[in-house]
Amino acid sequence: MKLNGRSGRTIWFDDNKKHTIYTYDQRKFPHKTEVYEIKDSETAAKAIEKMVVRGAPLIGITAAFGVYLACFETQGDQTFTYVQERINRLRQTRPTAVNLFWALNEQEKVLLENKDLGHYELADLLFDNAVRMMKEDEAACKAIGEYGLSIIEELAATKEDGEPVHILTHCNAGWLACIDWGTATSPIYQAHEKGINVHVWVDETRPRNQGANLTAFELQQQGVPHHLITDNAGGLLMRNGMVDLVIVGADRVSRNGDVANKIGTYLKALAANDNHIPFYVALPSSTIDTAIASGDEIKIENRSDKEVKYVYGKNKAGAMDKVLICPEETPGYNPGFDITPAHLISGLITENGIKTASEEGVSQCFMSVEL
Repeated sequence: MKLNGRSGRTIWFDDNKKHTIYTYDQRKFPHKTEVYEIKDSETAAKAIEKMVVRGAPLIGITAAFGVYLACFETQGDQTFTYVQERINRLRQTRPTAVNLFWALNEQEKVLLENKDLGHYELADLLFDNAVRMMKEDEAACKAIGEYGLSIIEELAATKEDGEPVHILTHCNAGWLACIDWGTATSPIYQAHEKGINVHVWVDETRPRNQGANLTAFELQQQGVPHHLITDNAGGLLMRNGMVDLVIVGADRVSRNGDVANKIGTYLKALAANDNHIPFYVALPSSTIDTAIASGDEIKIENRSDKEVKYVYGKNKAGAMDKVLICPEETPGYNPGFDITPAHLISGLITENGIKTASEEGVSQCFMSVEL
């Protein structure tokens, strides 16, 4: 995808300077594009905790590179023990998005299988594994878009006089949340590139406004028609026939097809169901947690009430600023995610095809399908 006219990934490295991993400070979008340097495992952990990077796939890849960087923070007989400690530190950064744990488990396998190697040799293996996961995520998101494109094409065929297919999104499940293409946005970008007339309703996504700050920014950068709406407007738009399709991303999917995603997703699913509008979840199979039976077992992250009590934005002087929107003494409650039950989901769009949100469908998400 493009940022300021240039194509690229959300995370990258210089072949001549592999001890530094680069990403964007997503807290600064859309008003400022700032590259963030990750030179050690603790910086990787802080980047995840402080939401410099966010989105389940990007969180996972950032953590994977953090494990690689840990190899350069110790030497000799302490390397194995130290890297294992850093993996455990990275596991504590965010509790809900399963890609974090998947990526760290993949790196831990490499560590355990090569515990007798020196730190430089181990670092090379961990680096290669992180790059593998990064490339696989990019390929998965592209495949998600190819499968999801068929849904948009079918809806476009029902339109008259070139009317657009109206798609509603929630939060940011775009390329900024992944490596490239995104999950929920990948079908939209591929439809747009194919010349299909699409229009996106972008939920602002309180309290951190990832829809307003990130999804709207992405769509603007790619030239996709869109409007920003308040989180509470979606139900009205659906009732008035102004939404043809809802596509969201996911942070964790349980074995029975329940989906944990950004807070507010469940309400959109209820409104879509009441108005007979298809509601799809787009995700790579790495977001599926087969160890848990249902969404009831997913730990929901509770975040600082400051995110609810303050809004952040660009002031008249052009600087980033925060504004208190309630009495200072008023406490806030800030669950970061909610659970959408499987029966409200039309299908799971994965890199291996579109599957039902059910135990059988989830099991099929790991079966490779010819594109």
